[in-house]
Amino acid sequence: MVVQTFTAKDYKTSVHNTWCPGCGDFAILNSVQNALVELQVPPHMVAVVSGIGCSGKSPHYINAYGFHTLHGRALPSATGVKLANPKLTVVAVGGDGDGFGIGAGYFINTGRRNVDMTYLVFDNQVYGLTKGQASPTMNKGDKAKGMAEAAVQDSVNPLALAISAGYTFVARGYALQPRSLAQIIAEAIRHRGTSFVDIMQTCPVYNDLHDKDWYGEKLDGRPRLYQLDDTDFDPVVHDPRDPEEIIAKKVQAIAKSYEWGARIPTGILYKLETSTYEDSMAAGRPRGMESVLDPNLTDRDLTRLIDALR
Repeated sequence: MVVQTFTAKDYKTSVHNTWCPGCGDFAILNSVQNALVELQVPPHMVAVVSGIGCSGKSPHYINAYGFHTLHGRALPSATGVKLANPKLTVVAVGGDGDGFGIGAGYFINTGRRNVDMTYLVFDNQVYGLTKGQASPTMNKGDKAKGMAEAAVQDSVNPLALAISAGYTFVARGYALQPRSLAQIIAEAIRHRGTSFVDIMQTCPVYNDLHDKDWYGEKLDGRPRLYQLDDTDFDPVVHDPRDPEEIIAKKVQAIAKSYEWGARIPTGILYKLETSTYEDSMAAGRPRGMESVLDPNLTDRDLTRLIDALR
């Protein structure tokens, strides 16, 4: 039997890309495609679900199943896709406004479930599609060139929020470090459980505060961005049955997530191998749900489910 080897070309479409020149979205898109190459997931076994915003166009450019949903609703839609067909590799994508603004409630409750899927956030601190207003990750007092006045609200720390909410894989990457970002995304997809990757990206049109020069700057001879893999930081919970270790690792990861400014860590902050939502449903699934949750099902006959609900 001939085994097909997939290349980056297999995960690309011919749809014309309308992102602004220099946007960090291009590098993130390439990193996602290269991560899929590393994992060798067949394109027809991948589903990419997006919300609204510049990042929402991503499914148009990835040769896989795609679902462009409503503002802030990528995660519940992705959850439904995964539970309907557990064999699919499901990747949800969205922006910081989409995920941490209108979608904040879904962001928290998705972490509580631990469905086996991945959420990637394109985080540029502004609403790029609607002309540069401050997003929830813009620091209070900052004023980018697309803003009429400085941000008046405190910013959200999405990494700390994800760790507190129950995500079992939490990481941060940078769009303009595509090789390391692709590795982080591959690890996130490979992880069994809900993975979250906050991806710092540049928006050359509206965010003149945090551009590629700012991210690439060296302070006191040290680069602003540094990789956790190059330190003795250990993000892994080694005994998932030990609640004290879980708490200690969460506290460590949350503390690390607040490093911002002169030094910003990239890489995996927290990783826990534990049972998923699908495991819990399989162990005590309600009567009639077999046709929806059985990963070995070859047909989509919902008769038993409908009869059980009558």
